[in-house]
Order: sequence, then structure tokens, then C-alpha cells
Amino acid sequence: MKRHIPNLITLLNVFCGCIATVFAVQNQLEMAAIFVFLGIFFDFFDGLAARALHVKSELGLQLDSLADVITSGLVPGIVMFQLLGMSMTGGWNAGEMFGYDRSDYGLSILFNPLPLLGFLITLASAYRLAKFNIDENQTSSFIGLPTPANALLILSLPLILLYQNNDILNEIILNQWFLIGVTLLSTYLLNAKIPLFALKFENWGFKDNALRYIFISISLVLLLTLQFLAVPIIIVFYVLSSLVANLQTKNG
Repeated sequence: MKRHIPNLITLLNVFCGCIATVFAVQNQLEMAAIFVFLGIFFDFFDGLAARALHVKSELGLQLDSLADVITSGLVPGIVMFQLLGMSMTGGWNAGEMFGYDRSDYGLSILFNPLPLLGFLITLASAYRLAKFNIDENQTSSFIGLPTPANALLILSLPLILLYQNNDILNEIILNQWFLIGVTLLSTYLLNAKIPLFALKFENWGFKDNALRYIFISISLVLLLTLQFLAVPIIIVFYVLSSLVANLQTKNG
């Protein structure tokens, strides 16, 4: 029975991703973010459960990536689609970009293709996860930005709009060129050949996990002080600290 426990946790990730997709399509981005966060929580603990129970399996690996395609790939793509639509309409409903004209059994759909650029994030996430499944070099570290981290980056944007209450930030986030830039940067980082440390603890000693403990501590301070604005800063800090650690390893 215990060998099924990690897979059941992974399926909870899938379930959260499905619910988040529904909310994202309905442009309820706050609720979508909540269920993405829950999905990422389950994504973290299915691996812990597998290691603790010593029940790692090829099925679990494949299922984990399939779950991430939904929760950390599809949902961020839809959210960016909505944000790009908002940047064009000045409102919360990207669906305003679509016009429907039913006549003579026909359906004419007119739309601006710009919001569809958001799905580059979904495509890049799926490609990254496929590579991850066949790459034996990403056991204790990652090559490129993990899809959950990228999902947090994208989902933080509507939360900053909702809760930071800053006109300058709102203007920046709802700028089309900013959103296009974030989309392209996200797409690049997901598949960039940049070694990034993983938050996987083989033991709890500080010496072997100094970078992880420092990163977690600074991240908590940023979250407490900057709230949702801290999320993109933490992602940037994650990439930069990994680059510094890589340089130290090479020079050491």
C-alpha cells in the first residue's frame, strides 16, 4: 500500500491543477493562484514521501511531470493569456478580446492573437518537463528554472495587482511590453542550460545545506516584508545565487 502513497499525493497535484485551470479560464486569478500553490505543495511532498518510504518508481517520475504540465505549465499560460488581454482592454476580462457573431449556422470568431503568446509558457514548460524525465543529470540540481518556480513567478503578477495597491507597479505589470518580456524570459529560463540548486535535503546538516538554509531564510524575510512583490525578487535571487554558487564551485 505504501508504494501508492506518493502517487496519490501527485494526483492531488493534478486535481489542484484542474481546479486552478477552471478558475484561470474564468479569470478568477486569485483562486487560480491558491490552487496552484496547493498543487506545488503536493508536488514538493510527493517527492519527500517517495524518499521517506523508499518507493521511488519510473511511474512516479512520469506522473509527477504530467501533473506539473497542468499545474505549473497550463495554468501559468492561461494566466499570462488573461494578463495580456487585460493589458489591451484595461480590464480584468481577456474574453473581451473575442467577439461572437452567430448567423446562418455559422460562428465567426474574431480575436487579437497577442494574448495567445502567453501559451509560450505552457509550451516551454511541457518541453522542459519532457527533457527532465530523460535527463539523468538533474537528480540533485536542476538545469534551467523548475516549472513550479516559474509558475510562482507568473501567478505572483495578478496577486501584486490585487494586493500591493501600487499604481506604479500596476502600470508596469499591465504594460504589454513588460508582459511580453516576462513571457519570453520565462520561456528562456525554463530551458536554459543554467545549473540551479534544488531544495532537496539529503540530510539536515548546515554545512551540506548552507545555501539552501540561507536562501530559505532570506526568502521568508522578503515574503514578510514585501508580500507578493517578494516572489519575483526571490526567483531572481534564486537564479543569481545559483550562478554565484556555480562560479565558486568552478574556482574552488
